[in-house]
Amino acid sequence: MNAEQETQDTGWKVEFSSQAKKQKDNLPGKIDDILSALVTEIRVEGPVQTEWHHYGKLAGADDVHHCHLNKGKPRYVAVWKVMNRTVRLVEIKYVGTHEKVRYNKFK
Repeated sequence: MNAEQETQDTGWKVEFSSQAKKQKDNLPGKIDDILSALVTEIRVEGPVQTEWHHYGKLAGADDVHHCHLNKGKPRYVAVWKVMNRTVRLVEIKYVGTHEKVRYNKFK
Protein backbone atom coordinates (compact mmCIF):
# COMPACT_ATOMS: atom_id res chain seq x y z
CA MET A 1 0.00 0.00 0.00
CA ASN A 2 1.43 3.37 -0.92
CA ALA A 3 1.07 6.55 1.16
CA GLU A 4 -1.78 7.89 -0.99
CA GLN A 5 -3.80 4.69 -0.64
CA GLU A 6 -3.12 4.64 3.10
CA THR A 7 -4.47 8.18 3.48
CA GLN A 8 -7.60 7.28 1.52
CA ASP A 9 -8.14 4.13 3.59
CA THR A 10 -7.49 5.62 7.01
CA GLY A 11 -8.50 9.24 6.67
CA TRP A 12 -5.51 11.29 7.89
CA LYS A 13 -1.97 11.55 6.58
CA VAL A 14 0.74 11.82 9.24
CA GLU A 15 4.18 13.19 8.42
CA PHE A 16 7.20 13.99 10.57
CA SER A 17 9.04 17.32 10.52
CA SER A 18 12.75 16.95 9.75
CA GLN A 19 13.54 17.53 13.43
CA ALA A 20 11.00 14.94 14.57
CA LYS A 21 12.39 12.37 12.09
CA LYS A 22 15.82 12.74 13.71
CA GLN A 23 14.31 12.53 17.18
CA LYS A 24 12.34 9.41 16.23
CA ASP A 25 15.53 7.69 15.08
CA ASN A 26 16.97 8.12 18.59
CA LEU A 27 14.00 6.79 20.55
CA PRO A 28 14.30 3.59 22.58
CA GLY A 29 12.56 0.69 20.81
CA LYS A 30 9.59 0.48 23.19
CA ILE A 31 8.90 4.23 22.92
CA ASP A 32 9.18 4.04 19.12
CA ASP A 33 6.56 1.26 19.17
CA ILE A 34 4.25 3.43 21.30
CA LEU A 35 4.77 6.36 18.91
CA SER A 36 3.85 4.08 15.99
CA ALA A 37 0.61 3.19 17.79
CA LEU A 38 -0.16 6.90 18.28
CA VAL A 39 0.52 7.64 14.60
CA THR A 40 -1.81 4.79 13.60
CA GLU A 41 -4.57 6.15 15.84
CA ILE A 42 -4.15 9.67 14.45
CA ARG A 43 -4.41 8.26 10.91
CA VAL A 44 -7.61 6.40 11.75
CA GLU A 45 -9.32 8.72 14.26
CA GLY A 46 -7.83 12.14 13.58
CA PRO A 47 -5.71 14.50 15.68
CA VAL A 48 -7.86 14.55 18.84
CA GLN A 49 -6.59 11.66 20.98
CA THR A 50 -8.31 12.07 24.35
CA GLU A 51 -7.57 8.50 25.46
CA TRP A 52 -3.80 9.08 25.48
CA HIS A 53 -2.07 9.88 28.78
CA HIS A 54 -1.98 13.63 29.49
CA TYR A 55 -3.42 14.43 26.07
CA GLY A 56 -4.27 18.06 25.48
CA LYS A 57 -4.30 20.90 23.00
CA LEU A 58 -1.57 23.43 23.67
CA ALA A 59 -3.05 26.63 25.04
CA GLY A 60 -2.43 29.60 22.78
CA ALA A 61 -1.36 27.40 19.86
CA ASP A 62 -3.32 26.92 16.67
CA ASP A 63 -4.45 23.26 16.50
CA VAL A 64 -1.37 21.83 18.25
CA HIS A 65 -1.80 18.69 20.35
CA HIS A 66 0.43 16.68 22.67
CA CYS A 67 0.45 13.63 24.90
CA HIS A 68 2.78 11.56 27.05
CA LEU A 69 3.97 8.32 25.46
CA ASN A 70 4.89 6.65 28.75
CA LYS A 71 4.84 7.02 32.52
CA GLY A 72 7.94 7.10 34.69
CA LYS A 73 11.30 8.59 33.90
CA PRO A 74 12.45 9.62 31.49
CA ARG A 75 9.01 10.60 30.26
CA TYR A 76 8.58 10.88 26.49
CA VAL A 77 6.09 13.18 24.78
CA ALA A 78 4.83 13.76 21.26
CA VAL A 79 3.64 17.08 19.83
CA TRP A 80 1.68 17.24 16.58
CA LYS A 81 -0.01 19.98 14.57
CA VAL A 82 -2.90 19.89 12.14
CA MET A 83 -1.36 21.39 9.02
CA ASN A 84 -4.43 21.21 6.80
CA ARG A 85 -7.91 20.03 7.79
CA THR A 86 -9.15 19.98 4.19
CA VAL A 87 -6.61 17.40 3.04
CA ARG A 88 -6.40 15.90 6.56
CA LEU A 89 -2.68 16.40 7.14
CA VAL A 90 -1.01 16.17 10.55
CA GLU A 91 2.69 16.76 11.18
CA ILE A 92 4.54 15.36 14.18
CA LYS A 93 6.65 18.32 15.35
CA TYR A 94 8.47 16.85 18.37
CA VAL A 95 9.03 13.48 19.94
CA GLY A 96 11.41 13.14 22.84
CA THR A 97 11.82 13.63 26.55
CA HIS A 98 9.50 15.86 28.51
CA GLU A 99 12.50 17.68 29.96
CA LYS A 100 13.69 18.87 26.54
CA VAL A 101 10.41 19.90 24.92
CA ARG A 102 9.85 23.65 24.52
CA TYR A 103 6.08 24.00 24.16
CA ASN A 104 6.26 27.75 23.53
CA LYS A 105 8.09 26.96 20.28
CA PHE A 106 4.83 25.57 18.84
CA LYS A 107 2.66 28.62 19.56
